[in-house]
Amino acid sequence: MSKNQALFEHAQRTIPGGVNSPVRAFRSVGGTPRFIERAEGPYFWDAEGKRYIDYIGSWGPMILGHLHPEVLEAVQRVLVHGFSFGAPTQAEIEIAEEICKLVPSIEQVRMVSSGTEGTMSALRLARGVTNRSRIVKFEGCYHGHADSLLVKAGSGLLTFGNPTSAGVPADIAKHTTVLEYNNVEQLNAAFAAFGSEIASVIVEPVAGNMNLVRATPEFLKALRERCSEYGSVLIFDEVMCGFRVALGGAQEVYGIKPDLTCLGKVIGGGMPAAAFGGRRDIMAHLAPLGGVYQAGTLSGNPIAVAAGLKTLQLIQRPGFYEDLAKQTRKLVDGLAAAARDANVPFSADSIGGMFGLYFMEQVPGSFAQVQQGDTKRFNTFFHAMLDAGVYFAPSAFEAGFVSSAHDDAVIDTTLAAARDALASLAG
Repeated sequence: MSKNQALFEHAQRTIPGGVNSPVRAFRSVGGTPRFIERAEGPYFWDAEGKRYIDYIGSWGPMILGHLHPEVLEAVQRVLVHGFSFGAPTQAEIEIAEEICKLVPSIEQVRMVSSGTEGTMSALRLARGVTNRSRIVKFEGCYHGHADSLLVKAGSGLLTFGNPTSAGVPADIAKHTTVLEYNNVEQLNAAFAAFGSEIASVIVEPVAGNMNLVRATPEFLKALRERCSEYGSVLIFDEVMCGFRVALGGAQEVYGIKPDLTCLGKVIGGGMPAAAFGGRRDIMAHLAPLGGVYQAGTLSGNPIAVAAGLKTLQLIQRPGFYEDLAKQTRKLVDGLAAAARDANVPFSADSIGGMFGLYFMEQVPGSFAQVQQGDTKRFNTFFHAMLDAGVYFAPSAFEAGFVSSAHDDAVIDTTLAAARDALASLAG
């Protein structure tokens, strides 16, 4: 028995499913999860000492690669003074100012510890500001595991949403309406039917949890227009794409200004940190100023803030995003070329340092289209790449990530392995 398998069996005795987040269990692709012992640059090593080129980057945060020396030094400098205080620190002001500077739609920001906490709090704030209950989300967009967000579409536009998880009461799910991503006509119909009831629309402007799927400019423009027309709060969930697709996030790419933005991943530099922020008049409704309650013992944790602040400073280097996008595009173009040579139905897309791989002819624009991909071929490809020392997301429904540590040699090694893996899928 391999050490990874032994650890997995051991873990299942005390941890449900042997993992602390479901996708890590390899249920979608089959096989044994790799237990990671250390990481550096574009690589990590499992419990058996095998090295992998890492294309999940802790699901997005490691934009500089693992164990960046300047981030490590920033963390070491502060941790000797204490791990957590439960009281304000000057560094919290500094990271708040940095976020507000980089994301112009954010005038004030509240730090939290996870993306789920950020989206949950932003939605409560939107409901408190508007005194409305209904929220609108989109099929395939994941905004964390709060009850009102674990909802899928009903059988028709005007039906109640249906819980996608046990433990979510129908009385909560009924306040969430789920529409098709990138469907402007359906969006307009929903607002025409019950626009005065909608507290908020929450959306991933670049979705990363149904694989990478970009919003169309027309879709985001319609979202902004309908929310402004009906007095609903537009929330961009940029937990994943914030600081990943551009320095100012997807809202910089599209030129659309949301009312609230949720951030995570990169702003913690690999430590547990997230945030939500937006217009000053909306944020003024938060306690202790207003009646919308939100609190967190570890919010603004000094070690997480140190890692996040240094990361935000480093990604502002001239040419950083141009180089990151170039390397990511080199990866996806090389994969697409290898698939063409092997005559395997395949497409790929990237924006900034995020990418998507699809075993289908065209890049998808909705969750329904993503579901048409060949998951069996993906699973075979995933394991062939894993055997070759390349770690892609263990699911056909997750985006991938490139860091600034993924240089030409790393990308070339990946593509060489991919050519062999894709050739084995031909026919």
